[in-house]
Amino acid sequence: MIGEEVILHPRVRVGPHAVVEFAEVGEACQIHAGSFVGTAPQDLKYRGERTRVILGPGCVVRECVTLNRGTAASGVTRIGARCLFMAYAHVAHDCHIGQEVVLANSVAVAGHAEIGDGAVIGGMVGLHQFVRVGKLAMIGAGAMVPLDIPPFTLAWGDRAKLNGLNLIGLRRRGYSAEHISALKRAYRDVFSSSLPMADLLEQMSQQPQSDPVKELIAFLQKSSRGFCRPATAGGPEDKKTSDPS
Repeated sequence: MIGEEVILHPRVRVGPHAVVEFAEVGEACQIHAGSFVGTAPQDLKYRGERTRVILGPGCVVRECVTLNRGTAASGVTRIGARCLFMAYAHVAHDCHIGQEVVLANSVAVAGHAEIGDGAVIGGMVGLHQFVRVGKLAMIGAGAMVPLDIPPFTLAWGDRAKLNGLNLIGLRRRGYSAEHISALKRAYRDVFSSSLPMADLLEQMSQQPQSDPVKELIAFLQKSSRGFCRPATAGGPEDKKTSDPS
């Protein structure tokens, strides 16, 4: 069912029983059976305003995914290129999703959330409203995420805790050994210092830093909800698959 105010760019495929409305769908996207793209937000404040979903090129939307359009708050739910939304994933109103993001099965992303480029969200993860997930972060299956997840990190658990850096993801994306070493030092400095966090981040921002570290510091400084911290040493969630040191 292709509804009102839809733009389908070349080579878009829409499967049976899918609904697309109030949406711009980028070139070569695949929308599989039973998915809903651009349908009304599940927000009691929504009053039928003419809002949209913008879906970047090359995205794959698997069965029964729901991508809701925006509200008057921003007017748009915006999704970057080459994202994969596995079956039953949900993206709520006014979210901003970067490029090459993967949402595994049954991920639920609440309204106004932001997910950075290359992030991977494991199955059945729940993201709270207004949560930000940084670039190349990876969240393990089943996590409940009430606070921001810094870029380049691993997180899992209820409530989600950090468990080091996403080293495999960084290497796969071509980050140099020097950049990875700099991120390791920054991670250790941020989460082991006795200084107040705001003072520490300001101090670090005034020092020469690599571009990835600058991105990490800027993300933490802009966090309005607060951000997840490392698991308590020796706790049940402290079994690391990646070396943060």
